[in-house]
Formats: sequence, C-alpha cells, structure tokens
Amino acid sequence: MAGRRMNGEGSIYQRQSDSRWFGSIVEAGEDGKLKRKTVSAKTKDAARIKLKRLMEDQERLQAEGLPPMDTTVTVSQLLDRWHKVIVATRRETTAINYKYIIDSHIVPFVLPSGRTLGSKKVAKLTFDDVDALVDAKSDAGLSPSTRRLIRSVLVQAINQAVKWRIVVRNEAAMSTPVPIKRTEGRSLTPEQAKHLMETLKACPMGSLFTVMLTTGMRRGEALGLRWEDVDLKKGAISVRQQLQRVNGQLKATEVMTERSRRSINVATPTVVALKEHKAAQTKERLASVAWRDTGYVFTTGVGTPLDPRNVAKQLESNCLKAKIGKWHPHELRHSAASLMLAAGTPLQVVSAVLGHASIRITSDVYGHILDPQYQEAADTMAGLLYGQTADSL
Repeated sequence: MAGRRMNGEGSIYQRQSDSRWFGSIVEAGEDGKLKRKTVSAKTKDAARIKLKRLMEDQERLQAEGLPPMDTTVTVSQLLDRWHKVIVATRRETTAINYKYIIDSHIVPFVLPSGRTLGSKKVAKLTFDDVDALVDAKSDAGLSPSTRRLIRSVLVQAINQAVKWRIVVRNEAAMSTPVPIKRTEGRSLTPEQAKHLMETLKACPMGSLFTVMLTTGMRRGEALGLRWEDVDLKKGAISVRQQLQRVNGQLKATEVMTERSRRSINVATPTVVALKEHKAAQTKERLASVAWRDTGYVFTTGVGTPLDPRNVAKQLESNCLKAKIGKWHPHELRHSAASLMLAAGTPLQVVSAVLGHASIRITSDVYGHILDPQYQEAADTMAGLLYGQTADSL
C-alpha cells in the first residue's frame, strides 16, 4: 500500500469532464495552514513538466528560507499596484501613457481561452499569452512601437512582481520581442537648408525654425525654451525642459533623459536671429494689453506658449513658400544631425548636441551617413599598412 503523500509531493490526475490534465502540490502557508497549488495542461506530459517546475520552485524557496509565493494576484491587480507604487513616481507623461496602455490594451484583452488577460493569475501567465496579445495588436494595425511598449509594460510590471514575490520568473520577458526596423528619415540637402534659412527671415515663427535647424533641438525642447535658458553673449542655450500636451493641456515637463539636459553652442547667425526676435517680442509685449509674461522665448502674439500642432502647420506653410515641399518639425532635427555628420562632425559630438541617451542611438539612426567615412578609414589603413591607395587596389 502506498504511503501517505507528504506536503510538497505532487500528484497528477485527469479531469473527466474535458480530459484536461492537472498537477497539484500541497504546502504550508505563512499562517501554517495547508494550501493546494495546481497547474494544468492538455496532455499528461505537459502537466508533469509544469508540476516539476512548480515543485522545483517550492524546493528553492524552502532552501532559501523564503515564504511561499502569493499566487492569488491577477494581472489587473498587479498592474494597478505597479502603476500606483512605481510608475506614478516617473514623469507625468510616462505615467499617463502607461495607464492608457494598461487600460486600453492589456487588461481587457480576451485570450484564446475566452477570459480576459487582466483576470488571469500572474502566476499562471505564460509567454504564449503575451505573444497572443502582441500578435492580436499587430492584426489590429497597431504600430511596432506601440506593440513594443505593450510588451515592455508587462515585462517591467512582472519584473517587479518577482521582487514582490508574486512569481518566481518573468514569463513576459520570454515572449517574442517586437522587431522595429529603423527607416531613414528625410533630410534637407545643404541647398534646401540654405534656401529655407533665407526664406525664414521673413516668415512667421522663422526664428523658431532657425533655432531648430541649426541646433537639432526637439520641437518640445524649443517650445519650452525660456529666455533665462539663453545666453546671447556667450552664444549658448541650456536645454532644461520641454513643452508637451498632457491631458489636453500644454505643460512644461522635464526633458526625457539626463543626457537630454544639455548646453548647446549657437552659431553667430542664430544668435543674431534670436536678438532680433527678442527685440520684436519686446515690442509686441509693450503694444499688447493682453500680454502674459510667461518667460518663453517663442510665444503667441500675447505671450502664451505656442501649440505644437500650429507650429507644424506653420513650418509646412513656410516650406511651401520656400518651394522645397512639405516638411515636419522633427525633420529639421534629422536634417541638423545629417548636415553635421556630412560636414565631418564626430559622431560623439553630434550625439551630445542632439541629447541622445547613448551614442548607439545616434549611430543606429544616422550610421548610413557615415558609410563614406568608414570607407575612407579603410583606405587610410590600406595606405599605412600596404602602401596602397584606393585607386591601386
């Protein structure tokens, strides 16, 4: 006769109603009461593998003297706690974006089993569930960047769940990453840039676009620029904040990363344009009874911040006037980087000017511009080592 099964020993059985296989163990909780944990699968072998993994996790916890995992927490409960405790301490725009991703895409998603992802226990979440979510969002037409963010939110939250002892491993991290193919953005040619610069002198918001094209500043950074951040004597700009739309309202927020907080040297013609702009703004301020002194460099006719959408429309109008086609504000930044690199500016310098989080980002986005320089480097080495020129090879 078989002996009585001890706590922690597993058993496997088949449910007659649907022929599904289950594995279970019984363990003592922190309160001393016995609790049963189960796993399930379509086949006996799959159930046995899951049960073995569960028993190994239990043995590891017992060896380390750790309490049992809290397997009752659902995905929705985890995400709610994670957002309130962890994400809420980050930038406001990040918290808002993550909350939208959680409420709109993750929690209400219906799994192939018919239940919502939010109602599933975190301990029973699998990488297949995450893959199903991301694949469905692809079928729905969501962009790769949005799908990557959806997966990233789950990976980050479950990383925290491991620390909170809700799960032992991060199944979301084992899901299939979303590949993003970087596309080469458009850049103004030197001739187009020169023609646009000439046209901007007599165009609305001309000084704003001049600054963006000559410094590579992001639109939000340029719109959030204050006069206290500009040193016209030294010809320098300090990037400290950006203007963004948060919950429908324009709001100044911190720049994205520590490297985004930077100082940029400004060319003399740009300094002249800023001085002329400041003088014109002073006249507007003195002439307007409705003027609001916000301290921003680039404002409306009454001193209030410029709306990013209106800025995009105005740039398009200015570009059409310059007969160079339609261009977007971000393409001014891309053009600035491309023109700097084409002129021979070192990659690390361009990366610092743009405020990229790492030089690798700059290389990934603009590496194609450096191809001729790479060939030049190879030819130089050939000359040094073999005494040959490119023409003789």
